[in-house]
Amino acid sequence: MLRYTVRRLLGALPTLLVIVTLAFLLLHAAPGGPFDSEKRMMPEIQRSIEARYHLDEPLWRQYLRYLGDLAHGDLGPSFQYRSTSVNEIIAQGLPVDATIGLTAITLALSIGGTVGINAALRRGTRWDYGSMAVAMAGISVPVFVVAPLLILVFAIKLHWLPAGDWVHGSPSHLLLPAVALALPYTAYIARLMRAGTIDVLNSPFIRTARAKGLPLRLIVWRHALPPTLTPLVSFLGPAIAGLLTGSIVVETVFGLPGIGRYFITAALNRDYTLVIGITVLYGALIILFNLLADLCYAWIDPRVRLR
Repeated sequence: MLRYTVRRLLGALPTLLVIVTLAFLLLHAAPGGPFDSEKRMMPEIQRSIEARYHLDEPLWRQYLRYLGDLAHGDLGPSFQYRSTSVNEIIAQGLPVDATIGLTAITLALSIGGTVGINAALRRGTRWDYGSMAVAMAGISVPVFVVAPLLILVFAIKLHWLPAGDWVHGSPSHLLLPAVALALPYTAYIARLMRAGTIDVLNSPFIRTARAKGLPLRLIVWRHALPPTLTPLVSFLGPAIAGLLTGSIVVETVFGLPGIGRYFITAALNRDYTLVIGITVLYGALIILFNLLADLCYAWIDPRVRLR
């Protein structure tokens, strides 16, 4: 297991290098620059600013300089937010996204898993058809429609929850963004759990357990649930990475200080280091959680051997 983990982590380095290289080249190939504006600067000031950030150097030298800083964990200074490094911006926004994302995935797993298993156990009933119809609606309706509706109902009409902003440690400010972010994932998980549970319940070892007279609850939780989780684990790898890096729509609608809004603003303003830093973070999280998903396979199903 340890050898497999180390080998996967070492194999992730070339993948991250490709991500950094593509992001670096695509950003520098885009027209314009981080210090272009409608108001023209004096040539001396323009050259001085470019020299400060090493933008006057050849592209290959900028690339090697960035790789050297990245190897030391330094994502560089932000071109847009002066006197602020990319590390500081990510350190400020990531805890907000992580809090909302972990809350959202917890809600999605608890609600979606319960609904999916119950739909499988009541296959062909009104509960099955109704819950899957709601799940399909949850997948189809985009977040930018759901989030304003939640604000309209629970903040404006009922006055139960705040309409936006962020207060650290306040459950009332956390609930609406987390629910809006969790709804599509809840629908996906419900459908995955229903399909997986139906497939497992038709397996020979489940029929053997039923023939022995074991109660249905024990059959589901002890025998059927572990193999049912295998496709869910595959889905959760990139899903959790996406939730942790934040949803741009949710952050914009609720006015949250996450890194998603920084990413869009940085892309529009050609803030090279900030865009590449967030891209590297997202890629690293996807690689990490996919590795954790592979390790969970062996824990869930002892027949899986990691080689």
